[in-house]
Amino acid sequence: MRLPVLFILITVTIDAMGIGLILPVMPDLIGEVRGSDLSNAALWGGILSASYAVMQFLCAPTLGNLSDRYGRRPILLISMAVLAADYVLMSFAHTIWLLLLGRIVAGIAAGTHATALAYMADISSAEKRGQSFGLISAGFGMGFTLGPIIGGFLGDLDPRAPFMAAACLAAANFAFGYFVLPESLPAARRRVLDWARANPLGGLMQIGALPGVRVLLAVMLAYQIANFVYPAIWAYYTQAAFGWEARMVGVSLTVYGVAMAVVQGGLIRVILPRLGETRAVFWGLILNTTCLIAYGLATDAWMVWVLIPISAVGAVVAPAMQAVMSRAAGADQQGELQGVLASISSLSMILSPLVMTQAFFWFTREETGLWLPGAPFLLAAVLMAAALAIFVGAARPKAQPAE
Repeated sequence: MRLPVLFILITVTIDAMGIGLILPVMPDLIGEVRGSDLSNAALWGGILSASYAVMQFLCAPTLGNLSDRYGRRPILLISMAVLAADYVLMSFAHTIWLLLLGRIVAGIAAGTHATALAYMADISSAEKRGQSFGLISAGFGMGFTLGPIIGGFLGDLDPRAPFMAAACLAAANFAFGYFVLPESLPAARRRVLDWARANPLGGLMQIGALPGVRVLLAVMLAYQIANFVYPAIWAYYTQAAFGWEARMVGVSLTVYGVAMAVVQGGLIRVILPRLGETRAVFWGLILNTTCLIAYGLATDAWMVWVLIPISAVGAVVAPAMQAVMSRAAGADQQGELQGVLASISSLSMILSPLVMTQAFFWFTREETGLWLPGAPFLLAAVLMAAALAIFVGAARPKAQPAE
């Protein structure tokens, strides 16, 4: 494996580790600074997640366009430096408002994933981009493999310890990238920065005008809103339904991360050539819908352990769709496309935590007439089924076989 590819995978892995490190401790940390119960802590968790996503939604297209103009390297390095400083801030936060400020700053700097995807698009052929994006997803899954279990164990010592660990990881990654990362975008392929396109709506209009991409963006939006139920609710859901503490939450997320890494780092290389990208999306959406229903109705913890590796297979949907859309964009639009996709992801992260934590709150509070901690997963299943319906409706008129 070439050193630049290794660095990109490490970048995404560490980025995911920073997220995974803090997930197991958020219920306890919010409860500490707010003095509230689990249901109300989930509502604040939704607000913190949404604030992060709002800033990412607003800034990701700008970062994508800046990387098309000035190159991938400076965007990746600056993002890492800001994230390292931000995690230090959050490790010392003793009020909900400082936590909120920390999530806002992190959202502004969260262009790492989109720029990493653009970097991989730069150095990969059109035929290999689906597999390259699968490696990125595998790195993200590996981050979730290591991050949650480390965060769970550190959280048992102090709810703030995972934030300092995330700061150290981001700082170390910045230093590594400074010395080993070459630029992937030649000066001849860079384009003039157009501020009319360097915003969520402008970039969306430009990319949405490409043939067949607009409906795929709608599918991706519904898919992402449904899929973000996992990070939005998991720590609260497992604590309410099964009495899990931070360590067990971290272990479960680690198992899920291992399963995702296996799927997107290995199985995807078998699935995509055999099914083709179109069929991979179709069957992946069906599997995701089924698993979400099963999570929502699970009554014992063993059911969750059985579902985790099965539901991880559904992660094939995102890289398959990214490959389809990447082929529709020009070589000088890859950063813009990934910025738009990051904005779609961020918009999903704005809506999903707010909606899913509200569903959790109404079905777990003391006054509820129906105790159902899995209600957010059932709502997500409806959205996933909607994504499937949109995708099937768009594909049927073409009547073309899979790739």
